[in-house]
Amino acid sequence: MQQALSLAYEAGNILLENGAEISRVEDSMNSIADGLGAKDHSFFILSNGIIATGDDYAKAKFIPIKGTQLSHIVAVNQLSRDAADGLLDLDSARRRIDQIRSMPGKPWWEFLLGIALGVSAFCILFGGSLIDSAVTFAVGLVVGVFMHFASPHLSRIFGNLFGGMLGGFLCIVAARLGLGQHLPNMIIGTIIALVPGVPFTNGFRDIANEDYIAGATRLLDAFMLFLCIAGGVCLAFATDGIMHGGILQLDAPQVDPLTSHYAIQLAAAFIGTVGFSILFGAPRSCYLDCGLAGMAGWLVYLLMLRQAGLTPAVAAFAGAFCVDLTSHLTARLRKCPSSVYLICGIIPLVPGGGIFWTAYYLTTDQLHSASATGITAIKITIAIAIAIISSKSLINKLKRHRPKAA
Repeated sequence: MQQALSLAYEAGNILLENGAEISRVEDSMNSIADGLGAKDHSFFILSNGIIATGDDYAKAKFIPIKGTQLSHIVAVNQLSRDAADGLLDLDSARRRIDQIRSMPGKPWWEFLLGIALGVSAFCILFGGSLIDSAVTFAVGLVVGVFMHFASPHLSRIFGNLFGGMLGGFLCIVAARLGLGQHLPNMIIGTIIALVPGVPFTNGFRDIANEDYIAGATRLLDAFMLFLCIAGGVCLAFATDGIMHGGILQLDAPQVDPLTSHYAIQLAAAFIGTVGFSILFGAPRSCYLDCGLAGMAGWLVYLLMLRQAGLTPAVAAFAGAFCVDLTSHLTARLRKCPSSVYLICGIIPLVPGGGIFWTAYYLTTDQLHSASATGITAIKITIAIAIAIISSKSLINKLKRHRPKAA
């Protein structure tokens, strides 16, 4: 009994420290405990802690998020399935837990390649040219080195602050040297690498599952990291302004006519999403499906924006709804957590442009423009939240009305 609860507790730890949503942690722990013979137990999950009780067993622990490795979530999900099917005993479950704990992260070269591909592709999504994308690829490599080797030794706040400053400043230097054509799009593509995709997405999923405290906590964490990224961009422009006697003046957002074609946009959405699936530590077997989910959502977004003439917020709602439904369908097909596909596939819709332009307008004291872009970014964020919650509610309703097999 105690060994089964201990194994379930350890599995919950792995899930929570890698950013899994609360309902998944609770369901997996219950499946493992029940499958290993522990019938009398209770688990209470918070955003950063687990309380477990059972016969002669009680344990509580603070569990900070150490980093995102979606491959660990996939492995624990399979472990819980096997335990629920009666395929594991205590010894084999312990070995599986130890193997998951010792699973290595992505090799450094794959991590750097994923970031470089991701930021260069998203530079195109936000209107950059092929030249801008090439410059962003090089800047992404430098930012990737910072994220891989330096950022783990900093707090998440300072890691995102310095990362945003480094990425923004390198793009500004490149523009000063005549490299690239659209500086804003280069910076937007670069800072997307720092976006807290896991707390941003799972915060909405937790709210959809009525885990309001955990959801609000994660969204607050994501909001603080967004502010840090924006603050880093402000510092980059301020530093450049001190060096050159004035802040660089930028034109209104521009879109390159070549890269705006649907074929290039969809290819960039696919490549960018695959890059972020590497960044988030998804299993290699999920790269293709993650890329397709991101591409599907971006296609719906473009169609709603260009063909239907809808606002960016409404288009983002449609795109996010498509990504969430696609993620659930793929999860059922692959027997893999839907969060893997949703977390990666939703990234193209994150309002990275709003983060950049709000930071820039604040730096140049254009408060009216900063307010307008900030409100637009908030609208898009709310639209994504409503889409995820609506899709989750629809899927739960369909599950309740699904006819049971005889």
